[in-house]
Amino acid sequence: MITIKSKSEIEKMRAACKLTAAVHEEIAKHIKPGVSTYELDKIAEDFIRSHGGIPAEKGYPSYQKGVPDFPGSICASVNDEVIHGIPSKRVILRDGDIIKIDLVAYKDGFNGDAARTYIVGKPNNKEDERLLEVTKQAFFEGIKYAVKGNRIGDISHAIGEYVEKNGYSVVREFQGHGIGREMHEDPGIPNYGKAGRGARLEPGMTLAIEPMVIMGKPDILELDDGWTIVTEDGSPAAHYENTILITEKEAEILTN
Repeated sequence: MITIKSKSEIEKMRAACKLTAAVHEEIAKHIKPGVSTYELDKIAEDFIRSHGGIPAEKGYPSYQKGVPDFPGSICASVNDEVIHGIPSKRVILRDGDIIKIDLVAYKDGFNGDAARTYIVGKPNNKEDERLLEVTKQAFFEGIKYAVKGNRIGDISHAIGEYVEKNGYSVVREFQGHGIGREMHEDPGIPNYGKAGRGARLEPGMTLAIEPMVIMGKPDILELDDGWTIVTEDGSPAAHYENTILITEKEAEILTN
């Protein structure tokens, strides 16, 4: 069921999303060669809690038998890891690594969700930089259509078309989503599809739009930890996400 937020709920969403954006700003200061993803996770958790929030991803339940709940406060996915990478003391960042940080801050009953991709230190090549640029722009191509009266498929189509036009692949097994009191709410928002389909957009809807883009083929695999998703061909991937609000006019990005 899609929820339409009231004015008071939207203000609480803004507060949770503002915290989410601030955490990303803090983490970005520490992304450099020699830092472990565990250290980044600790920085994020301390920051969120010190600002009155809760890291919503920590303890997020797995629905697979025998797979533990997610242990980190952030998802930290490096190079060919697309999403859901588990922070670890053993994963030490190196020059040229591509790291995706996806985090959700929960505050006063509501969630803010955003993901960013960074190149650690000096880029290995121009193509890695282009991957990040295309992934980020894919988000902005999508939200051009996130306006009252349009449909979810209009957003999905714009993202997928832009990514594929630039020679990359979109992940099809995972998607964006509604967000509010719960981290994941209806509707689901694929990063590909046909325009004119899906739920109609209405003011008060809050959505997490998140292109997940692979430099190579779209095929993915899940690692034995039950969480980490990697590219099957070993090619690098990028991820860019914001929580947005549908308004009477253009969409408002809440996690800026």
